[in-house]
Amino acid sequence: MNNGFKILLLPLSYLYGLITLFRNRLYDWNFLKEKTFDVHTIGVGNMAVGGAGKTPMVEYLIKIKKKNSFDIATLSRGYKRKTSGYILADENSTALDIGDEPLLYKSKYDVQVAVDNRRVNGVQTLISSNHPPQIILLDDVFQHRALKCGLNIVVTDFSNLYVNDTMLPSGTLREYKSGIVRADVIIVSKAPDRISPIEVRNITRDINPGAHQRVFFSYLRYGELYSISNFQDTIHTLNDLFRFKVISFTGIANDKPMVNYLKEYAAEVTHLPFSDHHEYSPKDLEQITSYYESFKGGNKILVTTEKDLMRLKNLAVWEIAKRMNIYILPVEVTFKDKEEEFNEYILNYVRTNKFYHQKYSEQVQ
Repeated sequence: MNNGFKILLLPLSYLYGLITLFRNRLYDWNFLKEKTFDVHTIGVGNMAVGGAGKTPMVEYLIKIKKKNSFDIATLSRGYKRKTSGYILADENSTALDIGDEPLLYKSKYDVQVAVDNRRVNGVQTLISSNHPPQIILLDDVFQHRALKCGLNIVVTDFSNLYVNDTMLPSGTLREYKSGIVRADVIIVSKAPDRISPIEVRNITRDINPGAHQRVFFSYLRYGELYSISNFQDTIHTLNDLFRFKVISFTGIANDKPMVNYLKEYAAEVTHLPFSDHHEYSPKDLEQITSYYESFKGGNKILVTTEKDLMRLKNLAVWEIAKRMNIYILPVEVTFKDKEEEFNEYILNYVRTNKFYHQKYSEQVQ
């Protein structure tokens, strides 16, 4: 969006900002009530629309909680699903039933995965079930003020920090920057590998965290490419990817980090973007195949993300997709030298909380 158009949209941004500010004040002044629960609730959200990296952050939290033997559930609204109400995912769930991100959690981890537009109802249903979880991870919940999480994590993209952004629609902020005060942890995501200590200090200074807040920098770590038709068929990035022409396609909010990563190692990279959470159709796959075949030579592959894989598994396209030469590029979050510090901070929320001690006491009696 050019600067001239952004200026024209400023009055709308001002109006939208006032509406969100008034709504937040109603909660702050207790005219609208926030619901709390006797269960550990960790919310992962952001201040802006777009791909800040919430999904790999939720995955990271799932892994550290499972490693420490906690019983976990995830809860989100299930963006762009074709269903409504509360759904607990099972082995037959598809992205059309629960959304691509919840399906990713269900496919990769042995955890309960639920979706519900009404998050308060979703938490109530989970904790009243026959197998209530110890911890509920809530995806994209920061602006959902009806539910008050025990711990709030806000993720902000290094390339589009919320402190440098403006309100929708001239910018991408969902609420005024002052709303960050509700966060306990602020994560600057997708930081470059070679970020300097001075840059870290400057960004932390710009964020200006409160006394109750911690700031961490996270980084993306990509795994080895694997075929969707045979997960054992892998391509080693450092040793082999330079031999291939890559035609990547994605339906995610921010594809730049992935495309830039592929360009570092592949012989050639061409990218086909689709809209965020795009529901692939046979016609889309026909378009992708046609484009793929326009490149001469046999040493070429199609590459997409694990989130896109969830949508390719839909009944209408899966049989077609499996016959295409598609490889998946997995990604995860790392905190590098701050990983132990971050893990301990998150685990301490559970260990020092009265609900943990109550449940632990019940288990050992």
